[in-house]
Amino acid sequence: MPFKFQSPAADLLRRARHLFASCLAVVGAGVLAVPAAHSQSLESLPPEVRQAWNATRIPGSALSLVVHELGGQRLASVNSQVPRNPASVMKMVTTWAALSGLGPDYTWRTAFYTRPDARVDAEGTLTGPLYLKAGGDPLLTMHEMWSLLRELRLRGVKNVSEVVVDRSLFGNVALDPGAFDGAADRPYNASPDAMLVGLGTVRLVFMPDMAAQKWVPIVDPPVRGVRVQGDLQWSNARCPGSPNVSTQTRNVGNDILINVSGTVAGSCGEFSLYRLALPPRQHFEALFRMLWKEQGGTLARGVTEGIVPANARMLAWHDSESLADTIRLVNKQSNNVMARTLLLTLGAERRPGAATPATGAVAALELLREQGVNTGGWVIDNGSGLSRSERLTAEGLAGMLSAAWQSPLMPEFISSLAISGVDGTMRRRLRSDETRGMAHLKTGTLRDARALAGYVLGASGRRYVIVAMINDDRAATTGKFLDTVVQWLATR
Repeated sequence: MPFKFQSPAADLLRRARHLFASCLAVVGAGVLAVPAAHSQSLESLPPEVRQAWNATRIPGSALSLVVHELGGQRLASVNSQVPRNPASVMKMVTTWAALSGLGPDYTWRTAFYTRPDARVDAEGTLTGPLYLKAGGDPLLTMHEMWSLLRELRLRGVKNVSEVVVDRSLFGNVALDPGAFDGAADRPYNASPDAMLVGLGTVRLVFMPDMAAQKWVPIVDPPVRGVRVQGDLQWSNARCPGSPNVSTQTRNVGNDILINVSGTVAGSCGEFSLYRLALPPRQHFEALFRMLWKEQGGTLARGVTEGIVPANARMLAWHDSESLADTIRLVNKQSNNVMARTLLLTLGAERRPGAATPATGAVAALELLREQGVNTGGWVIDNGSGLSRSERLTAEGLAGMLSAAWQSPLMPEFISSLAISGVDGTMRRRLRSDETRGMAHLKTGTLRDARALAGYVLGASGRRYVIVAMINDDRAATTGKFLDTVVQWLATR
């Protein structure tokens, strides 16, 4: 009988938070109860909101804003039908579509198989290849992979001829991590993959040597061929905050060199950075070889690509945490590669063939239209918001948030959003007594786009939907305006 390995939820979430800190039911249109859309001018907004917008010196044509009370009146509607780049607010669409389309208890399975006639001899040698069926787990950690390999060892497997990885759940989804903004080593640019471990990153740990007054770098996991070089300067100044370290990754022969530079105060103590060093497939192979060797296993030929035979026998598997737990990490921490993987999973489960961002987008839009959401003008590219082409309308997104509120899945969705002044991407914003804890929000920031959407609880006990999107070269300066809108609602 196959062995099922499953980590405790609390442990997964604890490790995931550490990693990120560094780096429906179908409802009818009548149920949505979204107030009728009507265009307003900026002059109709409350004085404090209008004043905050005027301070940005950005033309009103760059703003889309919808605010309405759930089950009540509309308070603001500015350019509500204009499609705009939502930046990471797009993750709300991806996570809600996944939650309503797959269910809160959906899990991802990563499993080892053998041929039905395979045997393990007295020396621990497995006859035939070891198959690994990649399940598209958005957050399979190195610790979980280690534990899964340990189960193979406990079942007598020691010597393996080859490992055949089956990634057929997804199509050709690999991307150039430097294509978006040239920062190819940054974790937010990670490429999705059906067999992604540790989000495809390595951790650079910098330990202070107080006696020598220098920084000692460590690569974790210590995969072969990845090295840190450069000269990170030591300073005796008081620690000013998070260390500012520049990195540049380049190929030198068969090695990957991560050059580091900058100056860090020794008083800051040990710190870590997460970087992309290897493409997903190479990263997995290097990690597999390292972990398998650590457990005393041998690998004769290497890691290849292939398909698990239909009659294969399962040896051991790992089931991820639930989708409800997963979307909390996606939205609160705004993780791009996890959001991309969610969209691909939706495509894999609801559309024929190997999943691609396009099939995931089709599945998501179909689900939302069934819920009565107006998706006119919407463009879903990869589902993460890290895109120049993705578009939403404030009117449509407000409708989706209303649909989610009316759904039995509402608690799971709302709990995935960052709480104002408390956690996630809102931890350092809206921390006053009148706004702290009063809103569940998703933020979005790109070079020329800023957005905020979610739910705000007013002082009166009424709850409001807010959707605000700004597309302009100066959008990065609009944070105070967005916070003012939330503050206005929280004090109503």
